[in-house]
Amino acid sequence: MFDKLTQRLTAAVETLRGRGRLTEENVADTLRQVRMALIEADVAVPVVKSFVEAVKGRALGAEVQKSLTPGQVFIKILHDELVAVMGAPGAGLNLRAEPPVVVLLAGLQGAGKTTTAAKLARVLMGEQKKRVLLVSTDIYRPAAITQLERLAAQVGAGFVPVASGEAPVAIATRALAEARRGVYDVLIVDTAGRLHVDGEMMAEVRAIDAAITPHQRLFVVDGMAGQDAVNAARAFNEALDLSGSILTKADGDARGGAALSVRQVTGKPILYVGVGEKVEALELFHPERVASRILGMGDVLSLVEQVQRDVDREQADALAKKLAKGKGFDLNDLREQMLQLEKMGGLDSLMDKMPAQLSNAASRAQGQFEPRQVKRQIAIINSMTPKERRRPDVIDGSRKRRIANGSGVQVQDVNRLLKQFMQMQKVMKQFSKGGVRGLMRSLGGRLPPGFGP
Repeated sequence: MFDKLTQRLTAAVETLRGRGRLTEENVADTLRQVRMALIEADVAVPVVKSFVEAVKGRALGAEVQKSLTPGQVFIKILHDELVAVMGAPGAGLNLRAEPPVVVLLAGLQGAGKTTTAAKLARVLMGEQKKRVLLVSTDIYRPAAITQLERLAAQVGAGFVPVASGEAPVAIATRALAEARRGVYDVLIVDTAGRLHVDGEMMAEVRAIDAAITPHQRLFVVDGMAGQDAVNAARAFNEALDLSGSILTKADGDARGGAALSVRQVTGKPILYVGVGEKVEALELFHPERVASRILGMGDVLSLVEQVQRDVDREQADALAKKLAKGKGFDLNDLREQMLQLEKMGGLDSLMDKMPAQLSNAASRAQGQFEPRQVKRQIAIINSMTPKERRRPDVIDGSRKRRIANGSGVQVQDVNRLLKQFMQMQKVMKQFSKGGVRGLMRSLGGRLPPGFGP
């Protein structure tokens, strides 16, 4: 997320980091680079202008001039102003109303409204123990209705089927009646989108809004949409009086302009951020954490929360005890570690939350953990017998050919996996002997640059 913006801003502030004194000249030069970085990231021009003015006013003020480390203070100012632009931390949905609480999702086509509806339902069901009903009024794309039905079943939410020829307003009204009859706590209404804002779409979404009177009106915005997202946010806010926004596709966003613009344009908070395609990939929006990522500081808090949420603690403890007792690390253990990595969104998801220096160093060793490669390696292990997983030394040439055929790969891929496994096995054996110190000694000659003991 924010890759290019992070690179440009990090380079801009690096020139000030070690300076003992900041002058109006070098501050102006740095702010010129900051301005260009923000514009290239598709941040709305009025937002860029107010942001730069705010930073400049503080950078030339007393708090910097009296500091012993003015470069560091300047970076803190940038961080604080980025947080101010993006608003208060996302507090989630306000469900303080007589049920069913109606949540209307609006936005352009392709923004991810349908997937977001299911993700939101999962959050409300899991964290707040609410009964959630989903409905789609997108009669123009039958596939969207089918997709929402499938996702509702996946997360365990209720779903309102749509009859052929039924109008969007009639669908929404019937869904509300169904939510009341079924004693649901929340009704989430997914609406149709267009490639661009048009009068017909706005008239339809206003009619649905008038018919069901939603408690929450959320604008779902594609994080990669740039200025289109900003213009759409403004139009939808004028039409619906939005409660807030949900930023999607943040995991693939190389620019980040929408996150820095939507809140300023609408005056409404960003509540959640979508960080992947899976239904689990929806997080509360924390502007201070996003600002840290943008400035290359990483987001350690989110990383810790992700590990606590996604890693199977019992499984991890069992592996640690197994190694401590001197029992061998086998291919079953390797497979479980790879599945855990997949569950956490892959190495990309973890590296995105690391400080820039660590992330850059780790990326050099990333090849063997590329998502497609991980899936291939899991498939190879799945094609082995239980005995082969426990005792890889029995895998001879004929067994390798059978495993390769079963997993749809070449024998060379099987050999590569076994070689990597043997290296990991040696490391784990050393760990069982000498704990962390033994592990670091054994890794000394094999770690990528930047990862010394």
